[in-house]
Amino acid sequence: MNSIIHKLSLSFGFTLWASSIVLCASVVRAQAQWPYAPPTTPMAQRNALNLVVNQVHWFENAIQTAPAYSGGGYGLLVRKFQTVRAQYRALKRSLTPQQLSSGANQLAELDSGLNIIQGAFTNYQLAVANGRSNADTLANTAQVLDEAMRVWVQQLKRVCEQLRVGW
Repeated sequence: MNSIIHKLSLSFGFTLWASSIVLCASVVRAQAQWPYAPPTTPMAQRNALNLVVNQVHWFENAIQTAPAYSGGGYGLLVRKFQTVRAQYRALKRSLTPQQLSSGANQLAELDSGLNIIQGAFTNYQLAVANGRSNADTLANTAQVLDEAMRVWVQQLKRVCEQLRVGW
C-alpha cells in the first residue's frame, strides 16, 4: 500500500513540478520587453494617417450635425474630438525615430493645435455657465471647430508629406 501511495505522490509531485515549470516559463516570456519599439512599415504609417483623416471627417460630420441635436450635440463633439486625438497619437507611434526627431517641432505644433482646438470646448462651457443659450453657443462652437479642424488637417497632411510618412 505504501508503495502505491509513494508512486502516486511521486507522480503527483512530478506533474506539479512540470506544471510549475510551464507556468513560470509562460510568465517570464510574457514579461520580456524589447529594448526598442518594433519597426514600423510604410503601410502601417499610411493606414494610421488614413485613420486620422477619416476620424477628422467623422468629426467634421458631427460638427455639421451637432447643432441639430437637442442636448447631446456637445457630448458628441467632445467624443469625436477625443477620437481624433487618440488616432493622432496612434499615428505618432507609427513613426520611425528619424521621423520623430526630424519632425519634432512640427509634431509639437500639431499637438499644440489640438490643444488650442480643445480650448473651444472650455469656451463653450464658460459661455453656457455665463447664461448664453446652449443652441447659440453650440452653433458658434461648431463654426470655430469646423474652421480649426480644416486648418489642422491641412497642416497634418503637409507635415506627413515632409516627413515622408508612409513612403
